[in-house]
Amino acid sequence: KSKQFWNPDKTQFWIDSGVPLVIDRREGYFIYDVEGKRLIDVHLNGGTYNLGHRNAEVVSAVTAAMQRFDIGNHHFPSLARTALAEALVATAPDGLTKVMYGSGGGEAIDIALKSARHATKKRGIVSIAKAYHGHTGLAVATGDERFANLFLSDQPEDFTHVPFNDLRAMEAALRGGDVAAVIMETIPATYGFPLPAPGYLAGVKKLCERYGALYIADEVQTGLMRTGELWAINKHGVAPDILVSGKGISGGMYPVSVVLASEAAASWLIEDGFAHMSTFGGAELGCVAALKTLEITCRPEVRSMVHYIAAMFTDGLSKIQATYPDWFTGIRQDGLVMGLEFGHPQGAKFVMKRLYENGVWAIFSTLDPQVLQYKPGILLTPAVCEELLERTEVAIGKARDDVAKGTRP
Repeated sequence: KSKQFWNPDKTQFWIDSGVPLVIDRREGYFIYDVEGKRLIDVHLNGGTYNLGHRNAEVVSAVTAAMQRFDIGNHHFPSLARTALAEALVATAPDGLTKVMYGSGGGEAIDIALKSARHATKKRGIVSIAKAYHGHTGLAVATGDERFANLFLSDQPEDFTHVPFNDLRAMEAALRGGDVAAVIMETIPATYGFPLPAPGYLAGVKKLCERYGALYIADEVQTGLMRTGELWAINKHGVAPDILVSGKGISGGMYPVSVVLASEAAASWLIEDGFAHMSTFGGAELGCVAALKTLEITCRPEVRSMVHYIAAMFTDGLSKIQATYPDWFTGIRQDGLVMGLEFGHPQGAKFVMKRLYENGVWAIFSTLDPQVLQYKPGILLTPAVCEELLERTEVAIGKARDDVAKGTRP
């Protein structure tokens, strides 16, 4: 019935991939299929479940809020929206003083791009080749053609893509002075988490300042303590003009996304506050979920545990790699943002299937299926980390054998 009424191609893809997953019960970092099979979730739907599925504190906050609030009315001031905005500004990189709301990451990216165009009175947008920033109107133009061409949304002339970690290419794109913003994931997720070279992001910010463009940090997947700091961009000494957060800020319980902006970048809010509206953007129940999520995420013990378990994975994955050096060829890691590289163009698909069979759910990188996205949750216990590493080692070994036998992914 999924194929009949929902999405025929996607449903068939998972069947063909050996992952016929229909999620039923979910709790913490475990999901269970309709037959009761348990999986450790290290996909987390792009970080939506950073705090685990149905986190008890977030569930309690939303349940209590439903006795008083609903979505609210986006036209009017709101206790919940204002409280979340104040809390976000208090934790934001320097200079970000205003908050705008969406219901999902793509919508928030559209808001960020529109804000940059208004602030600079320019149209040009520069993003990274193989980028992904969402599927909505402007966001899809910043990403790879994989998501645009099918809908005849080919890259408009105002949108330019440049290679990652290439400052010369970035300067060439900015030199004309007609660019409103550079938008970048701090670590590009759908491209397999390639890490920014030392000084690269700071160099991009300097180029933006030189040529009058704004810097938009897309922290939808890399923010909220995944790298051991609340915002990954902080580790690079960069103060963006605009920062976007989604997925995990919802606590996985109610859709909400946020755009944090400087006074200059948010100037349209003063000129015409009705210029962008979103009925479900900043829904009051979502803001309550986000407030609790932000409070949990900012606890000192959570930050300490992220550093502790990140070190566990560094050590454990390095040992697995030493066992299979010609097959498990690389580890891209910043805290709990990890991409595992394999010695086959489709290697991550082989590993994904074997992980699924062995009780772990992780997903290949859409734009580089040689790399497996491996994203443990920030509240994961050391005991589950050890179990996850053991299951990962077994799956990687079996996937290597599959490739040796000439099996198709």
